[in-house]
Amino acid sequence: MKRLFFSGRVSARSMVERVMELIFTACGFAAIVCVVCMTAYMIISGGPGIAKVGVVGFLFGRAWMPNFDQFGILSMIASSLVATTAAVLIALPIGVLVAVFLAKLAPGRVANALRAVIDLLAGIPSVVYGLLGATLIAPMIYSVQTAAGLPKGGCLLSAVIILVIMILPTIISVSETAIRAVPKKYEDASLALGSTKLQSIFRVTVPAAKSGIAAGMVLGVGRAIGEAMAVMMVAGNAVMMPELLSPVRLLTVSIPMEWAYSTGLHRQALSGIGLVLFFFIMIVNILLNRVLKKGGGAGDR
Repeated sequence: MKRLFFSGRVSARSMVERVMELIFTACGFAAIVCVVCMTAYMIISGGPGIAKVGVVGFLFGRAWMPNFDQFGILSMIASSLVATTAAVLIALPIGVLVAVFLAKLAPGRVANALRAVIDLLAGIPSVVYGLLGATLIAPMIYSVQTAAGLPKGGCLLSAVIILVIMILPTIISVSETAIRAVPKKYEDASLALGSTKLQSIFRVTVPAAKSGIAAGMVLGVGRAIGEAMAVMMVAGNAVMMPELLSPVRLLTVSIPMEWAYSTGLHRQALSGIGLVLFFFIMIVNILLNRVLKKGGGAGDR
């Protein structure tokens, strides 16, 4: 009787595990199908516009004048690359240092309070960040523009500052999780060999967590390159090659600005911008994943 009871429990447990395995497999295939469908949709909607304008003219043309059927996005590509790169280069070291402080150095109460603030920052809508930039950051930059003899207005510097503030919570949270996941024995071994606590953290723990830190950087890049609303409110939105104190327009901004009144080739060109953004994010993810696979941290082995 007892053997039958345990046999029934094992059989029920195996059935539950089998059902959950099927559910997880279905979810995995659903994610793949979604990516394939999204890729197909972007190519179908954006491809015709790029083909009509010409790949070279679309990607390397500097003039974006829909009224004259000129659709060149080189200036927007350059502005997006410069703004995203600058924001990540500034936010990554700050985010990693804050993550180290939270994971290894901060007292428990201080760390918990800071985590609550960081989580709050991560959940604030982008339009609120745009208001912050338009009412606080932009007026401070106006004085710099006046001193440089430039007209006052939105500029690349304002966009970079806003993007840094927006991507910091993501980088901090992911980096802290990665640092906490590193086995404590690594740091203990370093301390036993005579290293100080800070030397152990920055020469052992942080390098071992580099895969997780890089994942946070990927998420930061994704948010920075895809942000539209906040950037629209502070960047000035002029189609020109990027200069620090001059107005710029990022790729994401043109789509919400012009979609409502666009028709024909104009709308197809806007869809083409979306296609360029889509492939840009895919390329960044693929390259970074390859780098991570080639150079996994100590925590991965």
